[in-house]
Amino acid sequence: MIPKLGPVFYVIGALLVPLGLGMTIPAMVDAGTRNDDWRVFMVSAGVTIILGGLLMLTNRGKRFALDRRQAFLLTTLSWVIVPAFAALPFAFAELDMSYTAAYFEAMSGLTTTGATTLTGLDQIPSGILLWRALLQGFGGAGIIVIALAVLPFLRVGGMQLFRLESSEQGEQVLPRATQIAVMTISVYLGLVVLCVIAYWAAGMSLFDAICHSMSTISTGGFANYDSSFGFYNNLSIEALGMLFMFLGGLPMVLFYHMLLRRNWRVVYADQQVQLFFATCLGGITVLALWNHFALGTDAGAAFRYSGFTFVSLVTSTGFASTDYAAWGGLAEVVLLVAMLMGACTGSTTGGIKAFRFCMLIGVLRSHVHRLNHPHSAESIMFNDRSVPEGVAYSALLLIVAFVAAFVLIALAVSAFGFDLLTSFSAAAAALGNTGGGLGPINGGGQFKAMPDGALWLLSFAMLLGRLEIFTVLVLFTRRFWRG
Repeated sequence: MIPKLGPVFYVIGALLVPLGLGMTIPAMVDAGTRNDDWRVFMVSAGVTIILGGLLMLTNRGKRFALDRRQAFLLTTLSWVIVPAFAALPFAFAELDMSYTAAYFEAMSGLTTTGATTLTGLDQIPSGILLWRALLQGFGGAGIIVIALAVLPFLRVGGMQLFRLESSEQGEQVLPRATQIAVMTISVYLGLVVLCVIAYWAAGMSLFDAICHSMSTISTGGFANYDSSFGFYNNLSIEALGMLFMFLGGLPMVLFYHMLLRRNWRVVYADQQVQLFFATCLGGITVLALWNHFALGTDAGAAFRYSGFTFVSLVTSTGFASTDYAAWGGLAEVVLLVAMLMGACTGSTTGGIKAFRFCMLIGVLRSHVHRLNHPHSAESIMFNDRSVPEGVAYSALLLIVAFVAAFVLIALAVSAFGFDLLTSFSAAAAALGNTGGGLGPINGGGQFKAMPDGALWLLSFAMLLGRLEIFTVLVLFTRRFWRG
């Protein structure tokens, strides 16, 4: 039995209307700078708002509720359909972009991947630059809500542990989603405002500060210049970028506990935050030593560029302050691992995420203990709480699925004629929602040289990585459609 689609399309319509309203913001910027693209934004806004409104009017009902199958369908369809409309300004502006490239750009923005097909960013109109940043801002907020409200309900990858409350909501999704959305978006917007002020004070123009703050807190990575943060060559700006990227990599639930419950202990007591912090320290140290001893970089510069680059890639942001693709050797391995690992669950970042590695360590420890003591019971612990085996093993299954998807996507990209380094880093950049890559064509996230088929494949990879793989794959099973 096919799930009822009315509530699904109603919510998609409700997402399209604010998306269309958002298009009027860059339209006003372009109109103010006398750029003709303002017309493109206004027409795109009109089409998006009208179709979104029609979906809402034709699918409204007296009682609104989503069951589990509808939640799966809505989660995937919304992240397929919304980028299709978000791509309209890219496709029809004076950028010489095909719709395939425009869809790739929009998907990259909304999934906060940061991969781009655009070059010559320094000369691109302000409206387009602002639209890219707004997409990452919208996407980052949506990602947090999905991570904390929808995925736990769907029991994807161990996300059940990241509820704000322990009670179940049965088959009702929206009441919990509404409560969580208000809290998380408030925290999210607060961080964006702080980041704007900090960047502006450090030397960015106000426009650049606004755009880069949305890309930073969403851990997206869209920049206003081809050289990304390297354009500024400013240590203060890079240090602030590192700080706010790190904050974007933390679980948003922690900010709720810190700010509203005045419980600051949760930050340094959280196991996945500890692992994330240790990973950053270890990765930065290895990269800095490599740059200093193998490449002859000054020690201060080695730590400066290694710190910014590693934090940027492990948080799946993808900003660059130097040409890290030229570091070669051990650095390529470390950066590729960082792109796949990600930061914390419940944040805007992509990748496998630290929580699941905590579960992996817990399962291995439990298994070794049982080998030595077959008749004893060894619980898997996380933050001093016993974790049900089903939750732990669902997290491990997601690791396996992620690695398998990574290899398959990389091999598929290589079928278009690219070398293995380019193929594997492109797959890591898309599936890990990192954006930055290695190799001759996508260092710094430039994917313009890829053919349409590869761009559609990588767009799907971004979707797959953002929605934790199983949320998408379940739609391809026969049982889902039979009910």
